[in-house]
Amino acid sequence: MSVEPRKVVDEGIALRAVGPDSLLARLSGPSDLKGLSAAEITQLAEEVRTAIIATTAVTGGHLGPSLGVVELTIALHHIMSSPVDRIVFDTGHQAYPHKLLTGRLARFGSLRQLGGIGGFPRRSESPHDVFDGGHAGTGISIGQGLALARDVRGSSEKIAVIVGDAALMSGLSLEALNDIGHRQTKMLIVLNDNEMSISPTVGAISTYLSKVKLSGTWRDSKSRYDRIVGAIPLIGQTLVRFSKSFRRSVISFAQEPGRLFEDLGITYVGVLDGHNRVQMEEAFTSAFNMPGPVIVHVRTQKGRGYRPAEADPITFHGAALPKMEVGVATDSYGKAGAVPVAPAPKKPNYTSAFAAELVAAAADDRRIVAITAGMPTGTGLDTFAKAYPDRFYDVGIAEQHAVAAATGIAMGGGRPVVAIYSTFMQRAWDQIVHDACQNDQPVLLGVDRAGLVGEDGTSHQGMFTLTAQRQIPRLVIASPKDEQELRALVRTALAQDHPFALHYPRDSVEGVPVRDPKPIPVGKAETLAEGTDIVIVGFGPIVQRGIRVAERLRSSGLSVGVVNAIWASPIDDELYRRLGRSTTLIVTLEESVAAGGFGGAVVESLAADQAATGQPVRATILSIGIPAGAFVDHGSVSDLRTLIGIDEAGIERQIRAVWEARRPS
Repeated sequence: MSVEPRKVVDEGIALRAVGPDSLLARLSGPSDLKGLSAAEITQLAEEVRTAIIATTAVTGGHLGPSLGVVELTIALHHIMSSPVDRIVFDTGHQAYPHKLLTGRLARFGSLRQLGGIGGFPRRSESPHDVFDGGHAGTGISIGQGLALARDVRGSSEKIAVIVGDAALMSGLSLEALNDIGHRQTKMLIVLNDNEMSISPTVGAISTYLSKVKLSGTWRDSKSRYDRIVGAIPLIGQTLVRFSKSFRRSVISFAQEPGRLFEDLGITYVGVLDGHNRVQMEEAFTSAFNMPGPVIVHVRTQKGRGYRPAEADPITFHGAALPKMEVGVATDSYGKAGAVPVAPAPKKPNYTSAFAAELVAAAADDRRIVAITAGMPTGTGLDTFAKAYPDRFYDVGIAEQHAVAAATGIAMGGGRPVVAIYSTFMQRAWDQIVHDACQNDQPVLLGVDRAGLVGEDGTSHQGMFTLTAQRQIPRLVIASPKDEQELRALVRTALAQDHPFALHYPRDSVEGVPVRDPKPIPVGKAETLAEGTDIVIVGFGPIVQRGIRVAERLRSSGLSVGVVNAIWASPIDDELYRRLGRSTTLIVTLEESVAAGGFGGAVVESLAADQAATGQPVRATILSIGIPAGAFVDHGSVSDLRTLIGIDEAGIERQIRAVWEARRPS
């Protein structure tokens, strides 16, 4: 069912932007950095930024984060020896400079396109890519695992992890830091602070203490002092305790952001200028010579070197960027850059429709509160925050906490709504099962980006959540065929008393006429058209594709019905069992993994009916969805749907093939 990947952009965009004679073009790998002068490295940094801006102006992508870590990435590669030494990017959306420094300039113009360079580190692309990232908060644990494996082998490679300030506060990161401090794992953690989430302490005392703490003199002298003084009879240990307390107080006074890490047993250094390569290299080199773990806190600027991104880091974070015109204006360094131009008006998407209905519902019900995990803009809940700031909670990158806290709010009489991308909802699996569903609390889970999301690739496709959630008792699961039904399902969820998962894609809405969003009966599907030869049953907006495919099949003289399933749990058993006895072919459609998904629910229902009644199922069942057994890589949503056969043409092709093979003679 697959098609050949097609190139949608010119792979050579980045190479042409910097020129074939540029330093970046002549770089065969990061080892070549060691032969460059300071002036050449400064020039190289400018070329890296030029390549990133030129490419993302065409392909989109995480522009701001990557521009912010150019000097940081160069500094690490300059003093390390990748791929023997390991550089782990937590999340990985800031890895564009790393990709360019590790030999991928020629193909960088294919960034995030079908068959092209990935937007996150990918081990299949390069030995320099240590870990297939995409989700925040995983990098420190991965880095520690690499360091522990190194220590077991008795080798000496350096391990560095780059983690953002927001990801550092995720539960997984804190668990890893606690273990690293306990085990004194030798590794470097670079805290990339670009969101002002951690208050900086910048000044002479902070800079001085950073240098002192990394010096051998400081380490040796404080250890020697503790040994000598501790040996004094009667008062020695008291003096040692006083000395340690005093040192902690001085460090806490001068470097308050680092107190947490120091208490965990991790040496903290910072705050350093994340665009001063020499300063960072000195700190990193000293950190690698320390016997235990070190956190170096650096302050970087999102969008560094591109004035529009510096001024608006949220919009230019990525992955869908404003339209950019290359070569019109200059950036803050006086180099030719790109400027945003007014984009064409976009149709509202399902996310905005969900958020708007939630805001409307909250006007009449003060019990409604909204929660998100570090994604207020992406989930559309920034509009709720503006309307009802006292009822909005952004808990940061802590999906587990978001769902558990929502359960507590529901127990307290509230009506919590938790909006999280489908791919990140996976992280809250235990809380959905154990907290919300086991306790049967009315938590509304807004499963945003359900289905294919496109260019962000394997880590972000929302393809597994439905299959997993369908197994959970008490969880009502629904997905609309259009935005007006989405509005009605929001009202339905808020009007009932059980946990409720509402799945919706990132797609633009259908543009159907506005209607009153009245609650609809739970578990009852909607028959859109009757048919006896074939009945297409779709779950979610893929119903729209099913409607159009049915029209084409009818042109061949077939009797084709269409059902809007609406519900994946509970399903409309009565309807599907009737169709199983009266229809030749039932086709289920879903933009989710087909194995164990909505189609599986229909098959299970028919099998249970046959076992209970002894009446045979007449219909052949064809379940069309995302094939199981493989991750879906990056590319535009339309290209990916074509590639795996769930676009209109692919759906029609599969139905006709089965019909021709199974139809009555």
